[in-house]
Amino acid sequence: MGELLRSEEMTLAQLFLQSEAAYCCVSELGEIGMVQFRDLNPDVNVFQRKFVNEVRRCEEMDRKLRFVEKEIKKANIEMVDTGENPEVPFPRDMIDLEATFEKLENELKEINTNQEALKKNFLELTELKHILRRTQQFFNEMEDPSLHEESILLEPGEVIRAPLRLGFVAGVIGRERIPTFERMLWRVCRGNVFLRQSEIEDPLEDPTTSDQVHKSVFIIFFQGDQLKNRVKKICEGFRATLYPCPETPQERKEMLAGVNARIDDLQMVLNQTEDHRQRVLQASAKTVRVWFIKVRKMKAIYHTLNLCNIDVTQKCLIAEVWCPVSDLDSIQFALRRGTEKSGSTVPSILNRMQTKQTPPTYNKTNKFTSGFQNIVDAYGIGSYREINPAPYTIITFPFLFAVMFGDLGHGVLMTCAALYLVLRETRLIAQKNDNEMFSMVFAGRYIILLMGVFSIYTGIIYNDCFSKSINLFGSGWSVRPMFDSKVGGNWTFDLLNTTRVLQLDPAVDGVFKGPYPIGIDPIWNIASNKLTFLNSFKMKMSVILGVIHMLFGVSLSLFNHLYFQKPLNIYFGFIPEIVFMFSLFGYLIIIIFYKWVSYSARTSRDAPSLLIAFINMFLFSYRDPTSKPLYTGQPVVQSFLVIMALACVPCMLVVKTLVLRRQHMWRQNLGTQNFGGVRVGNGPTEDEAGIIQHDQLAQQSEDEPEQSLLSPAFKAREEVEEFNFADEAVHQAIHTIEYCLGCISNTASYLRLWALSLAHAQLSEVLWTMVMRIGLSSGGLGGFVMLTVAFFFFSILTVAILLIMEGLSAFLHALRLHWVEFQNKFYSGQGFKFLPFTFESILEGRSEE
Repeated sequence: MGELLRSEEMTLAQLFLQSEAAYCCVSELGEIGMVQFRDLNPDVNVFQRKFVNEVRRCEEMDRKLRFVEKEIKKANIEMVDTGENPEVPFPRDMIDLEATFEKLENELKEINTNQEALKKNFLELTELKHILRRTQQFFNEMEDPSLHEESILLEPGEVIRAPLRLGFVAGVIGRERIPTFERMLWRVCRGNVFLRQSEIEDPLEDPTTSDQVHKSVFIIFFQGDQLKNRVKKICEGFRATLYPCPETPQERKEMLAGVNARIDDLQMVLNQTEDHRQRVLQASAKTVRVWFIKVRKMKAIYHTLNLCNIDVTQKCLIAEVWCPVSDLDSIQFALRRGTEKSGSTVPSILNRMQTKQTPPTYNKTNKFTSGFQNIVDAYGIGSYREINPAPYTIITFPFLFAVMFGDLGHGVLMTCAALYLVLRETRLIAQKNDNEMFSMVFAGRYIILLMGVFSIYTGIIYNDCFSKSINLFGSGWSVRPMFDSKVGGNWTFDLLNTTRVLQLDPAVDGVFKGPYPIGIDPIWNIASNKLTFLNSFKMKMSVILGVIHMLFGVSLSLFNHLYFQKPLNIYFGFIPEIVFMFSLFGYLIIIIFYKWVSYSARTSRDAPSLLIAFINMFLFSYRDPTSKPLYTGQPVVQSFLVIMALACVPCMLVVKTLVLRRQHMWRQNLGTQNFGGVRVGNGPTEDEAGIIQHDQLAQQSEDEPEQSLLSPAFKAREEVEEFNFADEAVHQAIHTIEYCLGCISNTASYLRLWALSLAHAQLSEVLWTMVMRIGLSSGGLGGFVMLTVAFFFFSILTVAILLIMEGLSAFLHALRLHWVEFQNKFYSGQGFKFLPFTFESILEGRSEE
């Protein structure tokens, strides 16, 4: 239980690793993940460290593996992931791995280069084939494709016809560029060219990007070399590919036959190349994950070795690590395994060090507690060895959520969804879903499960299930005695038939038989003053839960003061704080319960208002005739409590600062007084005091060798901190004002429990009234269809609005109540997280500082 209540006790240790065994030892430490290495070379450039060449080699191997992985994904081949965790390869195996990856990369690059060249050639032949076919169609549409008669007008009525020979070019262009291409030709050549184009039905594959592109065949007729040059430049600008096209049909026919034969041969070569590439990639897909793990483990080891120092003999590496005291035996055993694996005969040494540095905070978690610990850590990493709020958050967080979300039906739906994630967690983890939203929900599956279970409980207390009450035990209210007692009075049969709302008087015998066994009586669901009753109940409940929650938080601060041996914080911090809060708001809870117990149905009309009584308590006003006292001697008790609360303020504000100043002056004087430069008194001098203190510490280390110098007791004797009276006074004033005002504002903040619970219930009722009542309003086959449609929309809206949106709102408000109202009473959260060197986090891709 101590592991949960506080962070693990940490120690700074020094590792002496033999050069030949350092690699294997660090490998074993990475497998267990219990040590955090410190950088002993902070001033050394990254490129000047000892193992920088090995790190670069690992990065180069990682690059080659990423290239192989990219090719495997491009080929749509599934990579085999058996979940195997291979051992770290020895340094001598790096050469073999490099050779394997180099050979694989070169082979894939050669295949890709050849395949790209073949595809490019195949594309050119395919385009030429389409050009030859389309141009033949163009020429067939013309009577004489090589000759054209142009009419030249010399004089009116006189025409000379001269046979002119037209040139032409043929090529292929992207289909989307045809309109712009045609306009450009018309403008540049001033309409002196003739363009024919036809679309290629089947898309062609781009050899560089492997994308499917749509192209068109074109042929351009022109006259003269000047237009020919212009046409070729325009084609070049539009990235059109020109191909040689014979002028005679016989030559075109012979070329087309040759092209078809070459295409068939090239297609066979392409198929063989693709089969070879698939075989290489499929073989790589079976082991690429294992290769990745090996390379990244090696890289992590060499990166960690770069954090170490090397002694002058170049035979030993010195490392400093933070590690939990409870895991020292496991670390020692891992070092022995690493030494044996490396074949070294010199054992590695683990030596605990004494330091004044603040250790990192390490809270051990499991799959159940990790979600709640993450909630606490999101506020701030706890200071070393202070109280950890996570164990209490496991209960209080889902409970406060359920107070706002309380609904039996919605709680059951949330519990079922969380149970699905919990029961199938092994399979879902193996699937490795990359969706960020799903991963976040899956990580908090146990939080959602407890929130659902607690919502079921509060739903039973509220007697609320999809805005409807459940009558299991029969109502505690009865109409019959009320009716029988007034047959001749107001309660007649005519009155019952004509009046929609009647008041049940609990003062009449038999009307109120007794409280409902559990939760709120179901008759309140049809009462006209239901909202008024629930408002009063939930508001008082919110204040009670809030004050108890805050008092519990203040009480936890006592354990921090006791552990860190700070008696001043107990006498002038904890005691005034608990007295201040209990005198005011603890008293408010007491009078709420007192009023509930003291007044019955017959005397409830004479009960005073608690709000007015609480206000009069601060004003010392007890002569208000409209506010009757709750009990005898109420003015004396309340005046005493207010005076006690006010007396706590200067105690927290001034007294602690003055005592700290007095203690600092006493430590400076060392129990002596100086008068006129002459030292008097029985205390030791400063030098003598230093010698005595040194001897006492040495004696203590001999008597108690297991006590770490990180203990608070040692810090209290060892450290004599500088004291600034002004800074301390300002700090204490801010803390006091914040606490006193926070008690009021924080108590009011807990009224969000009442507000969100009321909002959730009203939204649920509105949804039922507006949707489900429509489906239930008619019968027959039409009513069944209408009910089915209404239930479909009711289900969708319930999940989307009441479960997801309202659940997220209640979650955020419960989070705020823990961060601001609860944890600030005892939790500073000013530490830094323990980040052990572990292969697990490296392989999962989590960043480490």
